[in-house]
Amino acid sequence: MSEGAFAALLERVRACRVCAEHLPLGPRPVLRASPTSRLLIIGQAPGTRVHDTGVPWNDRSGERLRAWLALDSARFYDESRVALLPMGMCYPGRAANGGDLPPRPECAPLWLPQILPALPRIRLTLLVGSYAHWYFLGKRGGRTVTETVRAFREHLPRFLPLPHPSWRTTAWERNNPWFGEELLPEARKRVRATIEAD
Repeated sequence: MSEGAFAALLERVRACRVCAEHLPLGPRPVLRASPTSRLLIIGQAPGTRVHDTGVPWNDRSGERLRAWLALDSARFYDESRVALLPMGMCYPGRAANGGDLPPRPECAPLWLPQILPALPRIRLTLLVGSYAHWYFLGKRGGRTVTETVRAFREHLPRFLPLPHPSWRTTAWERNNPWFGEELLPEARKRVRATIEAD
């Protein structure tokens, strides 16, 4: 796909209004990508701060994700190397339990099949959170996020599953020390090699 065609595709995504009636803050698709991107990070859906700024992962979850990966903001937001796509492009609203609602179900089936083939240089995809796990791994994933993430070696070298880096993951990390001892060093090594590859 030419750069012009890719730019036109992103314009169509950003102009999407398919589920506008369900979005409490209105549609504002947030994503970054380039045909030269080598690392793909698939998240869940924008939160309110990301919706307000239009910058993916521009919140505390993003800070934690960058810390997990040992990436500074300059490298994380270098779309020539790193593509940032969510399962739902727009903020879905607030759930009764205080968290965000799941990504809108219309979004991933509509846009990911159009965007992913236009990213031919992707070498590693980080699947952040259960919605990305289910969509990309299906039955190959575990019954829970913990099972899926713990079996990360089974999904390499194409995919690397991660939990969602929200504040709720703090206790999970304490209860699963293998995450910091085994997965994060492997993730950092592979992310660095992927971004620096020619």
